[in-house]
Amino acid sequence: MDTSKEVSQTLQLLKGKHILITGTTGFVGKVMLEKIMRTVPDIGGVYLLIRGTKKHANAGSRFANEIATSSVFEFLKLNAPDYFNDFCHKKIHCISGEITEHQFGIPRIEFHELAGKIDAIVNCAASVNFREELDRALSINTHSLNNIVALSDLAGNIPVIQVSTCYVNGFNQGHIHETVTVPARADIPRHKEGYFEVGNLIEELELKIAQIRQQYEGKALKQQLIDLGIREANACGWNDTYTFTKWLGEQLLLKSLRGYSLTLLRPSIVESTLREPSPGWIEGVKVADAILLAYAKEKVSFFPGKRSGVIDVIPADLVSNSILLSLAEQFKYPGRHHIYQCCSGSANPLTLGKFIDHLMAEAKENYRSYDKLFLRQPRKPFIAVDKRIFAAVTLCLSLVLNAVSHTLVKLGFKRGLKARRNLDAAMTLSAIFSFYTEPNYIFHNNKLLDLAKRMGKKDQELFPVNSAAIDWEIYLRKIHMAGLNGYALNGHKQTPYKPRRKTIVAAAHKQAA
Repeated sequence: MDTSKEVSQTLQLLKGKHILITGTTGFVGKVMLEKIMRTVPDIGGVYLLIRGTKKHANAGSRFANEIATSSVFEFLKLNAPDYFNDFCHKKIHCISGEITEHQFGIPRIEFHELAGKIDAIVNCAASVNFREELDRALSINTHSLNNIVALSDLAGNIPVIQVSTCYVNGFNQGHIHETVTVPARADIPRHKEGYFEVGNLIEELELKIAQIRQQYEGKALKQQLIDLGIREANACGWNDTYTFTKWLGEQLLLKSLRGYSLTLLRPSIVESTLREPSPGWIEGVKVADAILLAYAKEKVSFFPGKRSGVIDVIPADLVSNSILLSLAEQFKYPGRHHIYQCCSGSANPLTLGKFIDHLMAEAKENYRSYDKLFLRQPRKPFIAVDKRIFAAVTLCLSLVLNAVSHTLVKLGFKRGLKARRNLDAAMTLSAIFSFYTEPNYIFHNNKLLDLAKRMGKKDQELFPVNSAAIDWEIYLRKIHMAGLNGYALNGHKQTPYKPRRKTIVAAAHKQAA
């Protein structure tokens, strides 16, 4: 169907708008900012809340040195350098602040001035550490949302897009739809409007944190707070502190912004970009990559997992597009609550078995192409085993290694130490990630796909969100692994697979007209 004469609703609705974005020093935040710069040239302005560091004391310096220099902007710098520089100087407004501090830690008058300048808030900031200290995770993923609510209220109840995660689902099993998640284990009071009253639960958590602080200090305190987070998360029905505190944050927003414009946008496991701004762009090592990297470095050859389970992976550019579509919708139909899941499980299921097979086939055939990933051609297959079998095998190996490693070291053999380190690595990765490799759930995104259809064909072209378009073999073997090797592990571009590019700045200008 010819869409050349159609007009993008999203471009029209975002034209002239001023958006506050948090978390642009992170992976998804950078991809979204680049998409805005390249595809929404007529946006009014972008305000970035950025925490200062010892190296870069203010937001402007950190933006210039850590964000604007990112390879995510390589396409713009090569194809429209003047436009990129003009956008940075005229439309990017950096605010030095800390999302966890009251009113972002900025003077009251500046907080009020900021409220008068913005039309919407997109909150990408989060602690994604699965085993974060409970106090820190609560501060970033839950309590900080009070500042978002306050700013939205001060600005006239402007739209809020909260980037959450599909894994607020916790230990619930089966088909998971775009609704408020019911705790799998805890009996938490539920309001008639659907959200859960978590105030008392949060107070109890804070009390336990205070008690631990009175008993421990230093490294012991940190470990106790990590253990407390996992213990409380598990007791309430979540695998880790990250997903637990993100769920608490969802409830806070659903309550505080009832009757106002709010979208909870839940991605699944976010990985390298499918197409934009370049195939395979990624920053850092994500969930699935940690296990792949351990295998490539010959530290892990077996891992707890269910080959038939659907491991839900979603490219970062589809997440970015979902955020922008949902933001445009809030401008078109304000005052509503929406929950969207950006995922692949229902539309284009990828089993763990297929995931492993594609990566292992690429490793076997083309390992030389991934110099930062593989030391040499893998000598062992990567095997997914039942969690109980994994636990039994690692326990036996641990006992054997404890018995013989000391003797081997005394005799001058270092293999005992290496084997011990490799086993410890496998056990650590298992403790953190095994929940995600033994899925007993399938995420659905029917509402997100319906949103894309409502926005029209042109927006489906400019802001694709449908994971059904992904060819998993090509994505994993030719896009993701190249991106992991060339970006995450090497810091520069290496993307041999180059599909046709349709979206450029000039085209966006034309569509916005």
